[in-house]
Amino acid sequence: MARTRAPDHETQRDQILELAAAKFAQTSYPSTSMSDLAAASGTSKARLYHYYESKEAILFDLLDRYTKRLMLIIAEVEGASQRRGHDERESFAELIRAFLAEYETSHSRHVALLNDVKYLVDAQREIILNRQRDVVAAFTRQLARAYPGHVTSENQTALTMMVFGMINWTFTWLKPGGRMGYRDFAEQVIAMVDHGLKGA
Repeated sequence: MARTRAPDHETQRDQILELAAAKFAQTSYPSTSMSDLAAASGTSKARLYHYYESKEAILFDLLDRYTKRLMLIIAEVEGASQRRGHDERESFAELIRAFLAEYETSHSRHVALLNDVKYLVDAQREIILNRQRDVVAAFTRQLARAYPGHVTSENQTALTMMVFGMINWTFTWLKPGGRMGYRDFAEQVIAMVDHGLKGA
């Protein structure tokens, strides 16, 4: 007979993922053991194994959920922009705002996405990499629609990567409660992209 799950099983998994992401960001994924994760979670290693069979399983679930969340944000922004009648430039601006809002509250998950995909087994790595490619493709499509006279097949990859270069590494320097908040920074990025491409 299959073992039934406790009502708070998913809540416990969410908490484990949150703490694991913070631990991976703090000490690096390779340097973190299941014992370290159990200690960070305030539980025993045996109890941790009740929720996840391995450190690798924790990393994959963490990155799987996070990249799905990024794809959901894209869908939500596109849907909201259509309902509100936004033009393509405003839709792209909303996408930047939404991603930076997510990055502000997902610092550790984002660090894991940027640094730890390489530690997944091949099949799992490909799932995450494909989803990352889908995120980049969505940004490229929206950027091309927002600036059709300036974004071409020749420069669209470079321009998309410039945008990601501005927003993806904010966790290294843009701290919540600092002189500039994530919302303010989003507006700076939007203005820079808009001014640069309109003036190109």
